[in-house]
Formats: sequence, C-alpha cells, structure tokens
Amino acid sequence: MSNLYHHQDSNIWKTWLFMGFFLALVVAVGWGFSYYYDSRSILYIAFVLALFLNVFSYWFSDKIVLKLHKAKRVTREEYFDLWNITENLSIAAGLPMPKLYVIEDQSPNAFATGRNKKNSVVCVTTGLLSILDKNELEGVIAHELSHIGNYDMLLSTIVVVLAGFIALISDMFLRAQIFGGGRDRNQSGPIIIIGLVLAVLTPLAATLIRLAISRKREFLADASGALLTRYPAGLANALKKISAAPKPMRTANNATAHLFISNPFGPGKLTGLHKLFMTHPPAEERIHALMESKNV
Repeated sequence: MSNLYHHQDSNIWKTWLFMGFFLALVVAVGWGFSYYYDSRSILYIAFVLALFLNVFSYWFSDKIVLKLHKAKRVTREEYFDLWNITENLSIAAGLPMPKLYVIEDQSPNAFATGRNKKNSVVCVTTGLLSILDKNELEGVIAHELSHIGNYDMLLSTIVVVLAGFIALISDMFLRAQIFGGGRDRNQSGPIIIIGLVLAVLTPLAATLIRLAISRKREFLADASGALLTRYPAGLANALKKISAAPKPMRTANNATAHLFISNPFGPGKLTGLHKLFMTHPPAEERIHALMESKNV
C-alpha cells in the first residue's frame, strides 16, 4: 500500500523533474534569442534584471504579503492554542519558532512566507481558527511549517526568476519585430517565424511549468506535514472544511494566491484545462492522497 514516505519521495523527484524541464526551456530560449540577436549581452541584461526584481521581492516578501492582506502580529496571550501548537510543532520539526500573524477574515485559510527558516512567518485567518479543532489546526500548521522546512519560498523565487527571464526576452523579441533589430529579415524569414511562435508560446509554457511545480510543492507539504503530526486525517479533515468555505478571502490577490494552503478565490471549476492553470491541486486529490497513506 502507498504511504506518506512514498508520496513525499514521489513529489520531490517530480518537482525536480519539472525544474529540469524549466532549465532546459531557459537554455533553449536563451540560445535561440542569442543567435537571432547575434549578441549575448542583451540576454545577460535581461537575466540580471529578472534576478534583481525577483530577489528584491523574495527578500521583502513577508512584509509585502502581510501588508497586502492586513495581517496583525499576535502574542501567546492573544492566541494561546495557536501559539502552543506552532511552538510544539516547530520543536518537533527542528525549526525556529516563526512569527505568528492573524488576518481578520471569515474565509478559512493560512500561508507561510519569509526568506529563510530564521526569518519565517506563519499566518492564519480568524475564519480558520473558528472552524478547526485542535487536530485539524495542527495539520494546517504542520503543512505551513513544512513549506518553511522544504525551502519552498527559495524554490518559488528561483522559478519566478526563470519565468521572468523568459517573459523579458520574449517581450524584447516581439518589440524588436515592431521597431526593428536582430538579423537581416530577408535572410532570416523562417527564423523570424519560429522566433515569433516561441516568443508567444514559451511564456505560456513557463507559466504552466511554474504552476505545476507549485502544485507538487503543495502535495509535498501535505505529506511532510502529515509525517510531522503522524495524523494525516487531521490535515485531510481541515482541507475538507477549508474547501467547503462559501466565500473567497476579501483580500484575495493573484500575486499571492500560491502562498495559501487553499486557493483564496475559492475552489472554482475543475475542468481538465482549468486544472493546468491552478496554483493548488484540487482538494479532493489532496484529501485522497492523505487518507490513502495511513502507514506513517
């Protein structure tokens, strides 16, 4: 029978498989555009710019996200159970105690952020605290601590840098066709056509790979969190309640949706095509994986 260790290992290698595809795509696009422009300097500039913008965002991500969602830092006295659960699980996971924040919102949700283990944040909504029992809340907090322990914030930054690089050079190519630039058009007709196709499709491919990595990291955090609590039903039951919430978060934002344990806009439709553009796996698949893996 499949167990949580199997799911954990499976999602780790699938994540790195997607990363391999992503890096191969970046190399292929970089080579193609460097050939067209007959210059590597433009690509270096694009990559450095993408790196700078996204590392800046990564370094200040906790402050940006907390401000955006109007989160308030809390103390042990204000939220005694939440504090103790987080503290105990942090000790069990060998992690420093993260800063705790709460968002005044009836939609149940939670997220973790921060640039490293020593500068991490776990944030929950008041709606989450009001509907979960102790075992379910432990499951959610363990999931968020797993994101911190698995360096998901760092991996997410690397993925965004690569996606930003592809988007920048694709945009540069399309603009060059409008304002001129690159090789002689009379000598490079087929190359221009191929370049236009790649300029349109590669950002889409990069987005799909980025979202696929995000979904795999959610599965991994589920498995890691369940191993931490040794009670996968706690997180599974929490996901049932969270996914059944009728209202989206008031401060839901596309830029931060991937951070939350569940899509802050709500579950939405689950058609085959739509699933490719989801930041999170369907709740039903996550619950099934947790309940199927009882041998922890």
